[in-house]
Amino acid sequence: MSPRPSTPSVSAIRALDQPSRQLEQPSRQLRRALAGLWGLAVVLALAGLGNLPLRDWDESLVARVALEASTRPWPDLLFPVFWGDPYLNKPPGLHLLIAAALRLWHALSGASPQSLPPEGLVRLVPALLSTTVVPLVGLVQARLRPERPAAALASAAMALTLLPLARHGRLVMLDGAQLAAILLLWWAALAPDQRRGPLLRQGGVMGLATSALLLLKAPLACPVLGGTLLLRLWDRELGRGRWGWLLGGLALGLLPGLAWHGAHGLVRGGDALEMWLGQGFARVHQHLEGHGGGPWMPLMEVLEGGWPWLALWPAAMGLAWRERHSRAGRWCLGTTGLTALLVLPLRTQLPWYSLLLWPPLLLACGPVLAWLVERAPPPGPPWPALTRRVPAFWALLGALLAAFAPFAAIWGGPGVQPLAPVAACGGAGLLGGGLLLLADRRSRRRLGAALLIVGLWGALLALFSGPLWLWELNERWPVRPIGLEVRRLPQGTVQLWREAERPSLNWYAGQRLRPRDEEAAATPATPAAQPPAQPPAVLLLLGLEPEAPRPRGLRCEPLPPARATPLPVSATAGGPGVPRLFRCTAAQAAATPTTPPRAAPP
Repeated sequence: MSPRPSTPSVSAIRALDQPSRQLEQPSRQLRRALAGLWGLAVVLALAGLGNLPLRDWDESLVARVALEASTRPWPDLLFPVFWGDPYLNKPPGLHLLIAAALRLWHALSGASPQSLPPEGLVRLVPALLSTTVVPLVGLVQARLRPERPAAALASAAMALTLLPLARHGRLVMLDGAQLAAILLLWWAALAPDQRRGPLLRQGGVMGLATSALLLLKAPLACPVLGGTLLLRLWDRELGRGRWGWLLGGLALGLLPGLAWHGAHGLVRGGDALEMWLGQGFARVHQHLEGHGGGPWMPLMEVLEGGWPWLALWPAAMGLAWRERHSRAGRWCLGTTGLTALLVLPLRTQLPWYSLLLWPPLLLACGPVLAWLVERAPPPGPPWPALTRRVPAFWALLGALLAAFAPFAAIWGGPGVQPLAPVAACGGAGLLGGGLLLLADRRSRRRLGAALLIVGLWGALLALFSGPLWLWELNERWPVRPIGLEVRRLPQGTVQLWREAERPSLNWYAGQRLRPRDEEAAATPATPAAQPPAQPPAVLLLLGLEPEAPRPRGLRCEPLPPARATPLPVSATAGGPGVPRLFRCTAAQAAATPTTPPRAAPP
């Protein structure tokens, strides 16, 4: 009698049909390493967070909207305002989180609603949200290459030490939280479990991540979600029935974002479309607010801010093309193309739009950095002999930075001396790490990679602890000293003379300061709601030269400063000076119009 054929068990069938649980979740060691890198990212985010004032434009705009939302009752705060007018620029997702932090600060400190919150508190929520990019990029890489945990660790370490991500993530802007939402969407879309329940949860997380995008930058949500679904379809893993469970969970997760936009449309009518059309899709074919530059601006931002990791990008793209028939290669190439199509064709360009290009670059370059350390094919990057010489280039950069450090410390001026510890840490990491990565022994290469990451992290920590990390403040005169002076004056009595409106000045002044033209300058303004016996108008004059035009028909005298306000380095290192306040009254008809005294240099 022939033996009876054995029947495979249910567990064996499931093991053959579904990915193993071991590949579904990263190992405990990898999770601990990513948590450690996240902790280092939090330290970077908090270092010197409040040591510099808010900048124009986005920081001051977002901070003002959040401050006004923190004083509004429920549910009015869901529909934010800007100086009392409907705010139609961006959805209020991040603004409301900052408003919650400000409301908690007011409750715990007992400060009045009119008190100016510290800069570190205003930046705290976006800075902490931006730090999640570091572990998220590692988790996405772990799902693309579950058999290579070193690639996930390398991608996360590169995200930790990339200057554009670390610097812009500290600002009161939407872009860091936006990148975190996109990476969360990709992480959920790459979940390997294809059973119905996990697929429903996977779709729910994808929907919640897209809702976050709808509440941050709504027009971006549609192409990002569409591109992600196309990449998921390209994997050809799900049948038609399984797609129904995924899309069902996606629909549930989209409810919060769609509900807010629906309510916003009911409350504000056709004006709600400004958020989608005037501030969103119009950037594709128009130069809004004079911001142009074409595709060269984001490309130049990448070329300027991607070092030292940009040296790995050619080999990374070659590796992705070689792996184009695998999920990892498809997603590296697909996400690179998706983000490039979202950024490069825009007619309206701003420097931080290039941040969308960094996650795909990190996903592509992580395996190459891991290969430099492990040297364990298959598969290795193309041009292996040339790729092995990249650490020598890093060592050369490190030697130049190390030579610059003592020069900056001894002979540098106030604007250069703070760069000495930055150059010393970065130079030591690049020089020592680059040389060790050239070694034959794996243990020495691992030590070199650790030294490289620690040195670059230390350089960023030194930069953020100093006064130079927000270098855009040097482009114009500092607003905090004059804003605090204006804050003590009555509302509506201060106007700008021959100077454009600046949201950062409005933030520190606690009132909206509008320009005043020459024709209107001859008649001092008195607020209509106040009695005629108000103090005369005060004009903000910006250190006019003797031959510069003066207000006609006004006699102006400089106001003495009410307090000694320390100036930032930018105001003492050759940057533009601080303007002076003048109290201007109408001159008598028979008198010759007086010329205001020239402002003394600050």
